[in-house]
Amino acid sequence: MDSTEALLKRRLNDDNEIQYPDFEEMWGRMEQAGHTGSVSRTDAEAPAPRSHRSWRKLTIAASLSALLVAVPVYAAVQYDWGILLRGRGGVQAALTQNLGQPLGQTITKDGVTLTLHTALTDENRTVILYSLDVGADRESGMWNIQGMSLKDAKGNGDEMEYNYQQWDEKNQRYNGYFESNWTPDQETVKVSLTAERIESYSQQEVDLNLDTDSPQQQSFPVNRDGLESFSVQPFKEGDERLMLSTAAVFNNPEAKSLAFPQIIAYRDGELVRNSQAGAFGKPGDNGEYTSLQYYKPGDVPKADTVYKLGYTRIERNIDGPWTFDLELSKKKMADATIKTALDLPLEAGDTDNRIEQMVVTPTQIRVSVRSKAKFAELPYVTYTLEVDGRQLEGGIWYSTTGDRELTTLRFERPADLEITKTTPITLVGKYKVTRHGDDKVPLQLTNISSEKQTLIRETGGYPVQWTYYMQGADLYVETKSDDPHFGGVNQTHIGTGKDRILGKIVTVNFRGDGNNHSIDVYKDFKGTEASIYMFFYSTNEPDKETRVQLQP
Repeated sequence: MDSTEALLKRRLNDDNEIQYPDFEEMWGRMEQAGHTGSVSRTDAEAPAPRSHRSWRKLTIAASLSALLVAVPVYAAVQYDWGILLRGRGGVQAALTQNLGQPLGQTITKDGVTLTLHTALTDENRTVILYSLDVGADRESGMWNIQGMSLKDAKGNGDEMEYNYQQWDEKNQRYNGYFESNWTPDQETVKVSLTAERIESYSQQEVDLNLDTDSPQQQSFPVNRDGLESFSVQPFKEGDERLMLSTAAVFNNPEAKSLAFPQIIAYRDGELVRNSQAGAFGKPGDNGEYTSLQYYKPGDVPKADTVYKLGYTRIERNIDGPWTFDLELSKKKMADATIKTALDLPLEAGDTDNRIEQMVVTPTQIRVSVRSKAKFAELPYVTYTLEVDGRQLEGGIWYSTTGDRELTTLRFERPADLEITKTTPITLVGKYKVTRHGDDKVPLQLTNISSEKQTLIRETGGYPVQWTYYMQGADLYVETKSDDPHFGGVNQTHIGTGKDRILGKIVTVNFRGDGNNHSIDVYKDFKGTEASIYMFFYSTNEPDKETRVQLQP
């Protein structure tokens, strides 16, 4: 199989501390913020931004083996970065306009060379383009830079930073992209860019004798590369969906942070793609690495499908710190930046969400929205900017540190788009999802047994099916509705007050994904009756739209 593609499916997120028990928000932010580990890529697509400051904290220290080399200014700024900047039209435009700052610094350790070429710094972000030359060791596996972080002289930085690499066949090296939310608070500032380590890795596979027709949890010993065991529990939803809930147990902490275990399915020797996005890296009750993956049952017929455990193994590790001392300036970019203070409701009658600022730089447009709601979650799923008749697709970024009320909508600026203070700009939000906490009436579960029982209850005006059953010592509670306008129940609990029992969420659903099927499990449940409550449910309005004029 394409081991790079398999590796790119990993989605690990460490220690995103969202107030329990709002798991829907937690997983939404985990999906948005992405993965803690940066990945190298060899395909044409630039990955979505991902945070990778988590529980690992870096110490800025001087490199003992730094070798500084001058690089010609024109070459540093105008180097052909190929497909590395695909989807980064604003960065490409800034480089073309010579707005980049040449760096020309190199560190070589153990035959591996990391070179910083160009920096772009404006009011929205800091971007650094680099290259990684691994010499003759390029055949030993894929290479990656772990723990890249940018700090000023006082140690200030930003949690939202990420990097990725792509192989450059022409120059026989990796081209790299680093981005941070951090920007200088003055025209020129001294900073340090530090990499924790540089490593090569390979993709390993272990055969799994998995029976997806059985609803029982199935355990498989591994006992290699720090991975002790791997368990899988299948959940089938008729002919529509097969969900595989997995848990990996490690006996080596380093392996746990790097392995990214996942299910790989082959049908007649060909890789079967997941039917929808999964969720990877949520800690289990006993520290396991848990994941959810999805397949269409028709894509993985039992007689023709083979399942394997795939994971990453480190082949070589070159510890850092790899530290570069830089002086960054945003003067060139500042001259072409427009900052506009705003005070506009996100939609008519909305008192919780107000648009407070728009910042237009040569590389990107950012619109800041402040939310006074209990959970800072914008009501619309997708956002676009209409700029002088052109549509720009945007992404939602929830703050993981600092100002938790602030949400940023980011739009990459196309290379050929001219924007002035009089350019018409309209923010458009589509597909409204509303969270409701008004249903506090319990549902009575009676005659609880291994037999599946289903009740229909109206919630928010929609018929919702509640199915409950025992599986071994555990009680499972499933909710779903045939009406797609019902968004789903986020989490349930038995009883109220301090003695309430919280259901452990098995499924992970994302806002606006069209799936309202949820499963909670109550471990070691005793008894045959229960009063079950929900925390929240949501409703969907796919055709709902809001339009806000940001510039005349």
